Amino acid sequence: MSTDPTIWPEGVARHVLGTTDSTMAEAARLAPQLAGPAWILAHEQTAAHGRRGRAWRMPAGNFAATLLFKPGVPPATAALYSFVAALALDEALSRVAGPAARLSIKWPNDVLLNGGKVAGILLESVTTGQRVSHLAVGIGVNLVEAPGADAVEPGALRPVSLLGETGIRVTPEEFLTPLAAAFARHAGNLEREGFAPVREAWLARAARLGEKVVARTGHEVHEGIFETIDATGAMILRTAGGPLPIAAADVFF
Repeated sequence: MSTDPTIWPEGVARHVLGTTDSTMAEAARLAPQLAGPAWILAHEQTAAHGRRGRAWRMPAGNFAATLLFKPGVPPATAALYSFVAALALDEALSRVAGPAARLSIKWPNDVLLNGGKVAGILLESVTTGQRVSHLAVGIGVNLVEAPGADAVEPGALRPVSLLGETGIRVTPEEFLTPLAAAFARHAGNLEREGFAPVREAWLARAARLGEKVVARTGHEVHEGIFETIDATGAMILRTAGGPLPIAAADVFF
């Protein structure tokens, strides 16, 4: 496998669409005839969504793509591809933004630029028996424009764009190649060596590691020090009652 971020990964298809309802919906339609991994990029989405069904607004020039593939692994292992996606996003953004950009990864699924949210990740899967037969990794990046503060929930990090923070303009298709190359490399590490090297690389880029955070899980709110992530990808909070593993939550700081 090539390690050159300017080379498209071998054996991976690329579909570029003008307009679609969402790249995740397009991935679901493509799944029955999928022969190998495929990236689906759309220049316009009319019905995109994020985590928990939240609307995802996509101004022209922003990035929206989904990687669809057949991992053939248990659901717990498939979930680890969100960390692969975060590392790939961090790497691709670092490449296009240059050394002046302050990038970090916010658990569980966001990438931050200069402290604001620039990108998000969404995983959707189809399970057959005990294995995930199809996994769709949706990625949205504010390349040229960020939503206004009124578009996010109270307490959430401010949305930012690559253009607004750095003055650098990158097209979605220009961004897709380094992202796809980075994802292929980190996914290869996960598949060959397990989660340990991915976890180590992720922790080296983690936002607010060792600091106080608030995690909201449904109707519960937990406050503590973000100590690490464990072998399953769960956040470990050091609370007054001891270490607390959190598998899914909205995190605020």
